[in-house]
Amino acid sequence: MKKILRGFKPYLPTFYLVCFFVLGRTMADLQLPKLMAKIVNNGIATGDTAYILKVGGQMLLVALLGMSCAIGTSYFSTRNAMGFSRDLRNKTFNKIEDFGQREFDEFGTASLITRSTNDVRQLQMLLMMGQRMMLAAPITFIGGIYNVLSTKVALSSILIFSLPAVVLSVIIIAKKAHPLFDIMQKRLDRLNLVMREGLSGVRVVRAFIRDDYQQERFNKANEELTDNAIRVNRLMALQSPVMSIIMNSTIIATLWFGSQFINRGDLMIGDLMAFIQYIGMILGSLMGMSMIFIMYPRAAVSADRVNEILETDICIRQPDPDNLIIFPKSEEITIEFDQVNFRYPGSEAPVLHDINFIGKPGQTVAIIGGTGAGKSTLAQLLLRFYDLESGTILLNGKDISKLDLQELRSKIAFVSQKTLLFSGTIADNLRFGKEDASDEEILEALKIAQAYDFVMNLPDGINGEVAQGGTNFSGGQKQRLSIARALIRKAPIYIFDDSFSALDFKTDSNLRAAMAERTARSTVIIIAQRVSTIMNSDLILVMDEGRIVGQGTHETLLESCKVYQEILESQLSVEEYSAKALGQEAGDLH
Repeated sequence: MKKILRGFKPYLPTFYLVCFFVLGRTMADLQLPKLMAKIVNNGIATGDTAYILKVGGQMLLVALLGMSCAIGTSYFSTRNAMGFSRDLRNKTFNKIEDFGQREFDEFGTASLITRSTNDVRQLQMLLMMGQRMMLAAPITFIGGIYNVLSTKVALSSILIFSLPAVVLSVIIIAKKAHPLFDIMQKRLDRLNLVMREGLSGVRVVRAFIRDDYQQERFNKANEELTDNAIRVNRLMALQSPVMSIIMNSTIIATLWFGSQFINRGDLMIGDLMAFIQYIGMILGSLMGMSMIFIMYPRAAVSADRVNEILETDICIRQPDPDNLIIFPKSEEITIEFDQVNFRYPGSEAPVLHDINFIGKPGQTVAIIGGTGAGKSTLAQLLLRFYDLESGTILLNGKDISKLDLQELRSKIAFVSQKTLLFSGTIADNLRFGKEDASDEEILEALKIAQAYDFVMNLPDGINGEVAQGGTNFSGGQKQRLSIARALIRKAPIYIFDDSFSALDFKTDSNLRAAMAERTARSTVIIIAQRVSTIMNSDLILVMDEGRIVGQGTHETLLESCKVYQEILESQLSVEEYSAKALGQEAGDLH
């Protein structure tokens, strides 16, 4: 908690202002019972109307002062808490943006969202209440005790029994609440995970008629969270009646013993009324502090969860300034994988074994292989989403682990296997590739990506809205927009990770022909499943179980690589396969 609260330092000046307002409000509140006692004892008892109006006017001024201070307290404490939570969310989000894929895998997206929103909100609520109560409650408590003792020492002995009862109830409830809050946050993570999976995978769920199964998963996570929340709220609900019992019992005892003192002439009615108000203030201040102590365990759990993000040791680090290599400005980059080996964190078996190849400017390097062969992993390593287990990846002879991350990624235009469009306009999405792209550059990229026609047929053209996840576009349209977003950058390196899979053969062919001029001086890496997509590439890498089992052109691989031959045969159409079979039979007859 201390580490998190260091972020509150910029708000200390306004916090001191809150303290000033709290002090003013509290002192005003403590004066009101005294003034009321004077009115009852010296005004009402004697029928002195002028005195009643005089002291009543003083009460009104004190009440207005207290109200003004209360408004100031509320405004500045809220402003401080909201500003702190805004800064903490920004800090958390910026840290998450620096995460490598390994950290995302460890935390999980649902947990990161919960920590960045709900957990930060718990800290915000604690700060908001804390600024108002942590100073007001002690001052009210001390001031109330002083005034009670000043009124009648013998009567104040009632507090000897009520105060320990309040403190004991707070300690018991807070002690039992802490572990329940920890469980609650974890179950909230689980509920968010199930809901996120259900919403993002709704088409798969419906396609396999697994609605009931998904509903059962959600109901289970929801029930677990609900059961825990009921236990917490049941515990919290005890606080109010326990405090009410203690307070009302104290007031009843005060009235009983106070009436005895009044009958004997040792206490005046106005003083008894003030005494009861001070008793209420004392116990109320303890109730306020108890609320802080009850909120603290949950906020402490949230602080630990947020701090876990902020203190995570990021595996993908920027190079030390002493080892940083300044990459020369070059429009042409040669890529070299030299004895690259890699395994995912927590995996026993390596994913890639001894990967060696060179991609030169103006070349198209294609990577093909079965599912799980490690094709996409190569792209992720080049972008430094993960670091290597051994070996090196070189750009123009420079080790990428010694290059500035932003500079490295600025050299690469990447189209991921999973098409992702952001909510906004089509133009906004393409400007992810180049922030200052003009409308003309956007239109040019759309033409190359074969997306110009369907975009311009939209009522708003490039300013047409993109729904969340791009759900208002087909799979092929989303792929073409993603390709346009990469092409607009004019990068020295292009990576297309299975980015043509949703395109028909004609569109695929037209797109790659249009790309030729844009990528003429770039190194292009195409990861694909279809042989037709990569057969004209300058270099084809055939991967199987994490190894390169063949590399060369389409023609050389047909003769030398069995895996490539098997992939090709599996993709032949019925007509092609029949023609091939007839050709083999004719050859056998001769």
